Amino acid sequence: MVRIVLCNCPPEDAPRLARQLVEERLAACVNVIAGVTSFYLWEGELCEDQEHTLLIKTTEERYPELSARLAELHSYSVPEDIALDSARVAAAYHSWVHETLSHS
Repeated sequence: MVRIVLCNCPPEDAPRLARQLVEERLAACVNVIAGVTSFYLWEGELCEDQEHTLLIKTTEERYPELSARLAELHSYSVPEDIALDSARVAAAYHSWVHETLSHS
């Protein structure tokens, strides 16, 4: 199973997080989507922030370690960590993700 993890972060943190997760073989690939405006409630206040969205591709087996590491590395006290199970993944891509993360 390939998991896609959604995580927003400050623009200045995105490259560091993406590189580190891939270098540590917790993610096979991380896409950084720039220019997201997020509106949310934090401690009773409405906030509006510019963020980048990370689309993190990992395996079901690596997800628990990725989630724990993301919490350690992220600058937010409560980082977004939404894991989606993929319904369909091309066989070649599925194999590549699993092969990439099995060499840790």
